[in-house]
Amino acid sequence: MTFSDIIGQEETIGQLRAMVDQGRMPHALMLFGPMGSGKLALALALSRYMLCQHPVDGQPCGQCTDCRMTEQWAHPDLHFSFPLFKQKSTDQPISDDRLAEWREQLSRTPYFTPNDWLADLHGENQQLQFYVGESDSLQRKLSLKASQGGYRIVIVWLPEKMPPATANKLLKLIEEPPSQTHFILVSQEPEQVLGTILSRTQRMRVPALPEQVIAQALTERHGVAPDRAATLAHVAQGSYTQALALVSDDDERKAHFDFFVQLMRYCYMRQAQEMRQWADQVSGLGRERQKRMLEYFQRLVRENFVSNFRQPQLVYMTDEEEAFARNFARFINERNVIPFTEELAACQTEIEQNVSPRMVFFDLALKITLLLKK
Repeated sequence: MTFSDIIGQEETIGQLRAMVDQGRMPHALMLFGPMGSGKLALALALSRYMLCQHPVDGQPCGQCTDCRMTEQWAHPDLHFSFPLFKQKSTDQPISDDRLAEWREQLSRTPYFTPNDWLADLHGENQQLQFYVGESDSLQRKLSLKASQGGYRIVIVWLPEKMPPATANKLLKLIEEPPSQTHFILVSQEPEQVLGTILSRTQRMRVPALPEQVIAQALTERHGVAPDRAATLAHVAQGSYTQALALVSDDDERKAHFDFFVQLMRYCYMRQAQEMRQWADQVSGLGRERQKRMLEYFQRLVRENFVSNFRQPQLVYMTDEEEAFARNFARFINERNVIPFTEELAACQTEIEQNVSPRMVFFDLALKITLLLKK
């Protein structure tokens, strides 16, 4: 991963290069912004540029020992810190335990979500977070001298997943870092990061990507037909990660769409037996899959409501979703759109709290039956 591999973000890349070239690289930099904007890709490209012995024209040379090591993200002076989950209640996992899986994911693409990472770890129903041992591990590694005698870089992915105990230990490292040590924090929700850590970082916002940039990347890098690439880029709303998911996860999105259509039809027809069967079916999905389905439902409700305003540029739906919306959108209106969204969000919260999914989804169906009549 080099700067030339990144989708868009030319202005941000220019700012990062200038920081390094002019010796203004802060000891703690936070890259933050919406999902799929390329924050982690930028952090990786920046670290490779900093570690290269002989950069050429704003790019790593690709020839020196440091470049060859960072091709596989196995450089001794490049450290990664990322959230994990406990497989047993007595576990205290640290990033080094899953470095092989992390490097494999980076070698595929740096444009991935926390759910993708959970899938790599076979923990779809788990919650990611950092544990106290993570800060202790970083402190031990940074107490040693730099292997190559230059920069040492720590990339911290999703620092918002740190509980206070872990964050406070990391704060001590950020406040007084060893010589030539730089932290690059990659955050999607910076407001959730410990305030004292935020105050000690230089923050740089990474904006969402323009539709045409995403469409061009889908066509050139993944062979997506231009018309379909334009549609997917519009639906992705500035997220290259979401665009890739639409390309590769068509099966899951199609299944979620089918579940939505079935539920709306059963509720409209007041078919209680079919609603019960629907609830039984979706209760068999994993918890994380159920949450993604409910997020999809909320998006589709929003898009159907907006489509009533006859402003196509404001609607982010695929052709299949738009075809369904032509008949369904009129049932989502000013009287029920907010209660509709609130019920779906409440359902998602109950799923996170391990409430019985059969009960949650059947109750949701009953409430939607009433909302569709408003």
